Amino acid sequence: MVHGYHPGVEDAEIYLPGIKKALNPALYPHNSAFFASHARMTLFPSLIAGSIRISNLPVDWALFLWQWFSIFLLLLGCWHLGRLTFRDALARWGSVALIAALLTIPVAGTALYIMDEYLSTRSLSTPAVLFILINAIERKFARALLWIIFTVLIHPLMAVFGVAYVVLFLWMNRRQPETLSSSRLEATSALLLFPLGLFPPITDAYREVLTTRPYFFLREWRWYEWLGIFAPLALLGLIRWLARSQDLPVLEAMCSASVVSGLVFFCVSLIITIPQRLANFAELQPMRGLHLIYILLFVFLGGLVAQWVLRDHIWRWAVLFLPLSSGMWYAQRQLFPATPHVEWPGAKPKNDWVQAFLWIRQNTPREAYFALDPDYMALAGEDQHGFRAIAERSRLADVVKDSGAVTMFPALAETWRQQVRAQRRWKDFQLSDFPGLQQKFGVDWVVLQRPGVMGLPCPYQNNAVLVCRLE
Repeated sequence: MVHGYHPGVEDAEIYLPGIKKALNPALYPHNSAFFASHARMTLFPSLIAGSIRISNLPVDWALFLWQWFSIFLLLLGCWHLGRLTFRDALARWGSVALIAALLTIPVAGTALYIMDEYLSTRSLSTPAVLFILINAIERKFARALLWIIFTVLIHPLMAVFGVAYVVLFLWMNRRQPETLSSSRLEATSALLLFPLGLFPPITDAYREVLTTRPYFFLREWRWYEWLGIFAPLALLGLIRWLARSQDLPVLEAMCSASVVSGLVFFCVSLIITIPQRLANFAELQPMRGLHLIYILLFVFLGGLVAQWVLRDHIWRWAVLFLPLSSGMWYAQRQLFPATPHVEWPGAKPKNDWVQAFLWIRQNTPREAYFALDPDYMALAGEDQHGFRAIAERSRLADVVKDSGAVTMFPALAETWRQQVRAQRRWKDFQLSDFPGLQQKFGVDWVVLQRPGVMGLPCPYQNNAVLVCRLE
């Protein structure tokens, strides 16, 4: 209720089509490589699709329940971290409460939240990384290894960040020979996650794609995003000092590992993103290591505030968390102003673009191939809803989301550039421009903003959008 729920927005445009194609292989006969490349690298689509087949639930309800379950797992992990780092039971609940209030806080300039407002691979990999860390701290290495395997199968890159943190934590706190040997084993496992052919030479097309992702490069970060790197590390240094004075050894050790980890990822990011010749390594996005550090920071802050300030006074908890939650709710409403805060499963959509996408799903053939503004997800009123995710139809490549897929899979770069350039003048398209798209790519439908283009038959239209057929 604080952070909202939007099952088809942002990166759901990459992950949700993979689930739907696993359920129905006849979907997306054209241009599916822009999401299928991700789908082949993770167990996520098969896991969610399998649960839908077994439960026989509608897709919308299954996604909703998985989102709830993912948040529960995250909060459970935070509770266990609070249990390990604090003696006071109230502190554990402070850790959980602060994370719950800040699920959608941005992680510096990484384009990540702690938890997305929709189901994605990160929804499962985030709590899984916490359980890797929890079991490693408790020296339950067999369980930690199982969580590592699960995380690698769901989100290999986030698994690397989690394992790297665990290795660093164990190395900095080595006391017994078996601990060091375990850390070496995990370090070796992490290195195996990087196949040698992952970083091909940069082509002109791939360089053009990288320009759509300025957050890959530290030199493009704004001052407040740089503050988002070092302010958390400074706070963790302060918490480390407090932990030592209060004789909280696990908290002290985790703060030390967090500071060192953050600095290491920062240095790696400088090395691979400042020199132009190393831009092909930018897809690693080492600053995404801050994701775990932010979670740990808020777990620690929540525990300390609950133990020392809030205590067992209900009114103090209300004074802190009601304004904080209200502020987070307001921020989310600004991100999706033309969409209900919670897009309940089965509810009638109120967003004009979503209405058009659902009409397409229900009234066009599965083999239909669409073209629409390549920047459509960034348009006012569209609220970042994904066409493939909702309409369940193929479309030409776009600038906003398909470019992200290309950064991870450079072989798609030339195809992406051809399709995006063919649509570059979209806002000035006239009736005579559409046959070129039809002949070159085979598209037979278009989605236009009002007022549209005279001469096209448009069987659906609403206050913002027209769906038109090319004949």
